[in-house]
Amino acid sequence: MKKLLLLVMPVVVVGCGEKTLEQRAEAGDAEEQYNLGFMLISRKVGSEKDFKEAAKWFRKSAEQGDANAQKELGVMYDFGIGIDKDLKEAAKWYRKAADQGHAIAQTRLGSLLISYGSIPEDDNEAVKWWRKAAEQGNGGAQHNLGWMFALGQVVEKDNVTAYAWCNIAEANGYEEGKKRKDIVAKEMTAEQITEAGAFVKEMIAKNPKLIQKKE
Repeated sequence: MKKLLLLVMPVVVVGCGEKTLEQRAEAGDAEEQYNLGFMLISRKVGSEKDFKEAAKWFRKSAEQGDANAQKELGVMYDFGIGIDKDLKEAAKWYRKAADQGHAIAQTRLGSLLISYGSIPEDDNEAVKWWRKAAEQGNGGAQHNLGWMFALGQVVEKDNVTAYAWCNIAEANGYEEGKKRKDIVAKEMTAEQITEAGAFVKEMIAKNPKLIQKKE
């Protein structure tokens, strides 16, 4: 009797039981809904269809309270990406994220409040949100807040404070910070510039988060 030699090969099941990103998003996972939306808008050659699909997923995630998704949905309404431009809706979603401490949303909300006539302007609230974002190390908010002090708009004009905030914005890599700082410096004495430099050190000592940590 001939013997049969059986070669038993191992069976490898790849991804058995694992769900795809789309499946997890469809199942209602807010973080994965945001991730899917972000993936769609991050494609090198994004189409209008991708942007509309991204807006859909950002909305699903945002409605569950995801601050990143709320900010992204605000951006899409702000600039009319994937959905019709609507500054009131942009402000609504920025505010939801801002209330959760999202620094970029706080900065964008401040810009909407102070810049556009399509929504009720509230300069005091704009400065409030910029200050919150600035204290978290957002260079754009730091620059904006500094420029308010330079102009004396909403807050009392104070070149030393203006120079200090713009200097910190520059330290965070925000190029406009340096430009504005140089403009303010032209109105300052050497003593005031020295005072501003000391004030910067004092501000950072009190709140190290003013300077973003480099990765």
